Amino acid sequence: MYENETVVSWMAMPYRAPVIAADGSVIGRAESLLGDEADDIFHGIVIDRNGDGQRVEIAAARIKKITEKHVVTDLSKSDVASLHPYREEHWYHLGWGGLFRKHPEWKE
Repeated sequence: MYENETVVSWMAMPYRAPVIAADGSVIGRAESLLGDEADDIFHGIVIDRNGDGQRVEIAAARIKKITEKHVVTDLSKSDVASLHPYREEHWYHLGWGGLFRKHPEWKE
């Protein structure tokens, strides 16, 4: 699925891209990147989850591909239901209009 779409780096993820579960269903929309831009370390994303609109985190290890149009995960429906709520820490703006978070213990 999504084989014909161009794969992009995590920092080029489209803002509000549909986020796809392992079964091909849309589980939400990408809202924020989680990582360290300076060191190119990707930790995951924050999505607005379909169904309840709650902002939840998806770890980078669960993201299989980021394309020019979608974020593809390996999450099952039960995984999606048990995602942890997002906790805002320290926000930085990225060029694509989304937000980028650094942990407070990281150097600026």
